[in-house]
Amino acid sequence: MSTAASRPILAITCGEPAGIGPEISIRAAWELRATINSVLIGDAAFLAMIAEEIDPAIKLVALSEQAFKFSGLPDFGPERVAVIDCPFSVHVRPGVLDPRNGRAILKTLDIAISGAMEKAFDAIVTAPLQKSTINDAGVHFTGHTEYLAEKTDTEHVVMMLATDRTTPPLRVALATTHLALKDVAAAITADSLSRTLDILQHDLRARFGIAQPRILVTGLNPHAGEGGYLGREEIDIIIPVLAAAKAKGMLVSGPYPADTLFQQKYLDQADCVLAMYHDQGLPVLKYASFGHGINITLGLPVIRTSVDHGTALDLAAAGLGRADHGSMLAALNAAAQLVRATAAVAE
Repeated sequence: MSTAASRPILAITCGEPAGIGPEISIRAAWELRATINSVLIGDAAFLAMIAEEIDPAIKLVALSEQAFKFSGLPDFGPERVAVIDCPFSVHVRPGVLDPRNGRAILKTLDIAISGAMEKAFDAIVTAPLQKSTINDAGVHFTGHTEYLAEKTDTEHVVMMLATDRTTPPLRVALATTHLALKDVAAAITADSLSRTLDILQHDLRARFGIAQPRILVTGLNPHAGEGGYLGREEIDIIIPVLAAAKAKGMLVSGPYPADTLFQQKYLDQADCVLAMYHDQGLPVLKYASFGHGINITLGLPVIRTSVDHGTALDLAAAGLGRADHGSMLAALNAAAQLVRATAAVAE
């Protein structure tokens, strides 16, 4: 494992090959090669072909999964970018999904996770996947976050999106993630909300180096329940959980009406906002930073960041050079910062 002062070693899973993931992964890894030791995981021949089309000056060096497991990662230096080969089953057509490649795509994640757990990688950065490709290959898959939790035996994880394009940086975590709106209220329990706050508190300290995190919490209902007239979740669940968190010394406050919380005068006093569900908190962040925000999974034993967008099959089908790799740059830089901050806190 690298030290915080050196180039952090980041595993990049290149995502759905028919989408823009391979292109943005190569572009970002090459652009940041002086400060970040990126290791691409994907079909080496396919990635080499894309790299050649992007810029013949890009130098990729492939090694097999077996060689990586046996002897580790050679030091290629900043002049080249390493690729751990995970061959596809069939030829890739940009913009066209093929479930025959689904298991190989999932294997890139397995290689990244096992390498991070064994300390060969300092962090994992993921390009976007197409869930249907993996499900159509006969493997039940609900998303990166759930898969990472399962493979690392993590019972409870928290999804956070962040951007440094605002002052101060905006971080929005979620009490629930990819749920139908009709299921959200039942999913917000005292136990789940308490564990989410504990993970937020821990990771904002341990991963971000924030000694006393300030967390603002939204209500679930319009106007934070209007004193019970618009719902009792605030009274029965959220307020008691926040009181217990304060008793433990956490700097939490709320619940606030979500429609008025995202104002500068409130955000200036916060390190993170905890929203109750996906479309309550994320539209604000994505409006402020789409294409340059990042997704961070909290609560894992490894650091994982990702882009804030999907596979963009239409852009991939139109040819190289149309995709913006800004979010991948942000995800790599954020992962490197988290590696260094984690090391500094541990010292």
